[in-house]
Amino acid sequence: MDRLEKEIRRMAKRVGLPAASELVRIWPEAVGETIAANAWPARLNRKGVLQVNTSSATWAFELKHLAPQILAKLEQALAGECPKELHFVPGPVPSKGREAGSPPSPKGPLTTAREREQGEKLAAAIDDDELRALVARAAAASLAQNSKKGAP
Repeated sequence: MDRLEKEIRRMAKRVGLPAASELVRIWPEAVGETIAANAWPARLNRKGVLQVNTSSATWAFELKHLAPQILAKLEQALAGECPKELHFVPGPVPSKGREAGSPPSPKGPLTTAREREQGEKLAAAIDDDELRALVARAAAASLAQNSKKGAP
């Protein structure tokens, strides 16, 4: 495992980027607890753009405006080997007390097979597979929530 980490660090240095493990290690200290609880580094591309997952679109919007300050803090913490740019998008963020690699707890109502089937029927006309699956899941959740409220 040490050999792999050394190789990753060597390659990252070659292209002028910090190792991902170093970035994750310093993130909470560099950005503060509140931001770290709502935003987490997800991936770093070859061009030096760090995608940061946020707990909501609102956090993504707000942090976009703080990107220059966050980059300055990262640069200071990483001795100049920091990402060139930050890109904030809503996505999975590890919660306090949960390992970063463990799946997030499910949000929203539990759905029945019937509600999932209805959701799939409602989304069937969508060509994009990923979008169709997301819309079907959202429709099923909406149906489940409405059935719990007593809506027809």
